[in-house]
Amino acid sequence: MLSTDVLANVQGMNTFKTMLISIVLEAMPFLLLGVVVSSLMQVYIPEQWIKRFIPKNPILGVLVASFLGILFPVCECGLIPVVRRLIAKGMPLYAGVTFFLAGPIVNPVVYSATFVAFRTKPEMVYARMGLAIAVAACIGLIIYLFVKHNPLKDTRDAAHAHHTHGNTHSTKKRNKLQEAIQHGGSEFFDMGKYLILGSFITALIQAFIPRSELIDIGQGEYTSHLFMIGFAYILSLCSTADAFVAASFMSTFSATSLLTFLVFGPMIDLKGTLMLLSAFKARFVILLIVLVAILVPLGALLVGRFYF
Repeated sequence: MLSTDVLANVQGMNTFKTMLISIVLEAMPFLLLGVVVSSLMQVYIPEQWIKRFIPKNPILGVLVASFLGILFPVCECGLIPVVRRLIAKGMPLYAGVTFFLAGPIVNPVVYSATFVAFRTKPEMVYARMGLAIAVAACIGLIIYLFVKHNPLKDTRDAAHAHHTHGNTHSTKKRNKLQEAIQHGGSEFFDMGKYLILGSFITALIQAFIPRSELIDIGQGEYTSHLFMIGFAYILSLCSTADAFVAASFMSTFSATSLLTFLVFGPMIDLKGTLMLLSAFKARFVILLIVLVAILVPLGALLVGRFYF
């Protein structure tokens, strides 16, 4: 007869393997699709096209920038360098910030992935899109009202990088399709390792942390949001795959805390922070992190009160 501890370990390992495989298999096609679309957009769509969409009126500019991800579905890793170049070339700071906060969430690939992951709870899809737009727009307006200095680390370097990039394309030394394939392959492997790591940690939590303890954390009005903020920040998942990780916690965590995970992670995570620090001054990056960390859970709680 096997002891209770041995049986528990065997059952835990079986749960771990099942969770890990199911999350990876469900998320991988959307990750691949997101990388393909992002790479094609990165190579074939000139940045000036994006800049032309922004109205000069700040309120309209923030609103339009919030929805740009629908037309230009670029992954968050590709957005930060693009936005830095656009700001260096004259795009208003508030519009650029709004674009890279909302863009990774408000795009057709992420919408489809979230819909598939939460097919039994479709209201989560609309809540995610709505909260992302609202938070990004609010932060964009705050930036417009209170940030008067240029937070880029070195505008001249950014402009030079853009100029060099443009010259490279103008000389046509490289085939654009080949460049898109190379960019996509690099991004897929980069994002894929975060997906596998995130799925691994999620499966470990689900399999080996007692369900009662998870429920205590997950149903807490504030502890669940703090846990999900930290979880999203450390995992650094791509927005095309994070919905499947969030959906695996549906039975233990509140809907509002899952919403916090789904909106906070694509806006600010560990890898994104490092990229932001390479482009913007540290003080500005800290301001963004604080604003996102306050507005996202606050907005999620309001959504829970009036929508869920």
